[in-house]
Amino acid sequence: MSRVGHLLDWLPSPLGSILLLLLAAGIALLFSRVITDALPRLPGLRRIQFIHAIIARLRTTIRNFLIIIAASAALQATTGFTSSTMTFLEQAFLCLFILNLGFGIIKTFRLLTDQYLNRITAKEHTDDITARSHQTQIRVLRRLIEISFGVLTVASSLMVFHSVQKFGVSLFASAGAASLIVGLSARPALSNLIAGIQIAVTQPIRMEDMLILNGDWAWVEEINATYVVLRTWDRRRYIVPISYFLENPFQNWTHSSPSLIASLFLWLDYQTPVERLREIYFEELAKCPDWDQDKTSIGCQIADTNAQVISIRLIAGASDANGMWNLGCDIRERMLRRLRTEMPECLPRGRTAIVSGAPDQNPWPDTLVSPPVNRPQDGPYRGPDMSARPSVSPSAMMPGGS
Repeated sequence: MSRVGHLLDWLPSPLGSILLLLLAAGIALLFSRVITDALPRLPGLRRIQFIHAIIARLRTTIRNFLIIIAASAALQATTGFTSSTMTFLEQAFLCLFILNLGFGIIKTFRLLTDQYLNRITAKEHTDDITARSHQTQIRVLRRLIEISFGVLTVASSLMVFHSVQKFGVSLFASAGAASLIVGLSARPALSNLIAGIQIAVTQPIRMEDMLILNGDWAWVEEINATYVVLRTWDRRRYIVPISYFLENPFQNWTHSSPSLIASLFLWLDYQTPVERLREIYFEELAKCPDWDQDKTSIGCQIADTNAQVISIRLIAGASDANGMWNLGCDIRERMLRRLRTEMPECLPRGRTAIVSGAPDQNPWPDTLVSPPVNRPQDGPYRGPDMSARPSVSPSAMMPGGS
């Protein structure tokens, strides 16, 4: 660099020093391009995917390293800068070196954790609770570590400058008032950071857990240091502060197991033969692809009755929330199709009594009584016995009639 500097002596001293720094940075940039482009093509490293991944992730960091080192070396050979300018440039290059080193470490750490997460996803089933627990812990703790290390890196790089060092000493001298002000102003952010640590340890929610929020089905898509991204079934996104899940009750349908039980109700007529209906239900359930084949979780029972209909509850197990919804819709369609074709008398019907007479007359006179029930010892019910109905003369329905 000294020889190159002598070649530029014919230029003004500051301009020659600047050109020398730019020349050193350009040579370092070309050299770094050769290294980052040629290294993955070496015969022994061509098939190692990790080498390709780390070079692709750290290509910019490596080039910045070489440029900073080359410029720092060239700075020692320059003679056109004043002592104060030299001191400032040395501090600036050191600051850039610390920043580049710190964020390079963060990139490497993120690459290693991504490789581990990809390995977990490839080995384990996506609904496995252990795999989702590892993903949650790694993602939350990684984000906290990156934020903490990033703050330390920026603070270390700025402490290189003497003016910042003096400001830091005065700040530490008034740490009591400063900590109170910072604590009050940053209370929401700090509470969310602490909540993120608690969620990573206790795990009330995990990656791809299915939650119920404001009546919507939502899956946990991202867990960041201060907020959680939830994906609804219609592809909307909820952005929720992470402290919400420690301060408010919510439903987690996949906390212990992704399997769920589908429940649906059919409102049918009182003439419905429940035993036959139960046989049809078991026949149709066996044809449903979303049923988890767990026979201990199925049922067909009369859940409720009122003056018009009876309520039949049908339950069956499914492997996950989507399967539960599809299973309920499938069973409902199959049961209604069988009822329409085989037992139409089971469908709900309204009953209306038509009574003849003038509008201003009492439609239910005292002499009108209900006919006896025609219920034989064996055989089906054939309706009321109209032959035994008492005869009522029209004059009996008139006021004052005999």
